[in-house]
Amino acid sequence: MIRVLVVDDQQLMREGLVALLDMLDDVEVVGNAGNGRDALARLAETPADVVLMDLRMPVLDGVDTTKQISARYPETAVLVLTTYDDDSSIAAALQAGARGYLTKDAGRVEIAAAVRSAAAGQSTFDPAVSARLVAALSRAEPAKRELPDGLTEREGQILALIGRGLSNAEIAAQLFIGQATVKTHINNAFAKIGARNRADATRYAYDHDLS
Repeated sequence: MIRVLVVDDQQLMREGLVALLDMLDDVEVVGNAGNGRDALARLAETPADVVLMDLRMPVLDGVDTTKQISARYPETAVLVLTTYDDDSSIAAALQAGARGYLTKDAGRVEIAAAVRSAAAGQSTFDPAVSARLVAALSRAEPAKRELPDGLTEREGQILALIGRGLSNAEIAAQLFIGQATVKTHINNAFAKIGARNRADATRYAYDHDLS
């Protein structure tokens, strides 16, 4: 049996998901919670194979809850089920450790299949989310070219995004990497090009046609 914990701040949604999952012969709903704090408390009492996780919740949201589950219970798979399919929400959930990402447009067949895939260690993504991931990867992997001053592809890419006025958080979301990684690349790039600030980096990106 696949043990599932349902986490959503909307009671009607929680009850609907519990009812849906209870109809599956190979799934046992071991509990439900209306926020991340309660979800963590329930997991401490009753292990789950899969957590069906909403993102926007009071007290403790889905991203922070997913991070804590990934750290405390690495054997538990988090499957996000949310209304939001924007790049920043997807990136935050995946960086936190979510194994799959569905929107609430998903039907019962898709949800059931995603729960089974997550329990088996596989990833499942909503078609709209998959399309966004492909687009992001396309942006993140431009054709290789020789860059000046010993810059790596990623450093050149980040300088180009700085040149477009993006913040570190926006760069991290667009490239699907952590903000700490972005800062490391920026520090390395600035050292190579002799930039003291983002204005210097913007001029460099413009002068060297990095965009």
